[in-house]
Amino acid sequence: MIMDWEQLKKELQYKTSRSSGAGGQNVNKVETKVMLLWDFQQSPLLEEEQKRILKEKLATRLQSEGLLQVESSESRSQLQNKEIAFQKLIVLVSEALRPSKKRIPTKVPRAVVLQRLDRKRKQSEKKSNRRWRPE
Repeated sequence: MIMDWEQLKKELQYKTSRSSGAGGQNVNKVETKVMLLWDFQQSPLLEEEQKRILKEKLATRLQSEGLLQVESSESRSQLQNKEIAFQKLIVLVSEALRPSKKRIPTKVPRAVVLQRLDRKRKQSEKKSNRRWRPE
């Protein structure tokens, strides 16, 4: 998938909040957690088919308004978290738009069929030997 990532950066919205986890007093004072939001439905960078695919494959990451949401709170720096969130978005969109490979059905090998039939025959013999037979 070829996309102008620099153009995409202009369409993104960022929201920050206080992060949880390690960081000491820094956690309580600085908003380092970054939430990246992208309204891909309105994006001129995508074709209608690509928008449909993203909506289908990334449904769990969409907000009620239809915005794609990616979060990052891995770093203690807000700037690094913005970059991490952007990289996550690139990977997410690239994976979603990558065409899936068509499955080529293969024939079951003759040896496998024979093994299955042999197991069935042995099981049948085992069960028939358990039956009571008047002599």
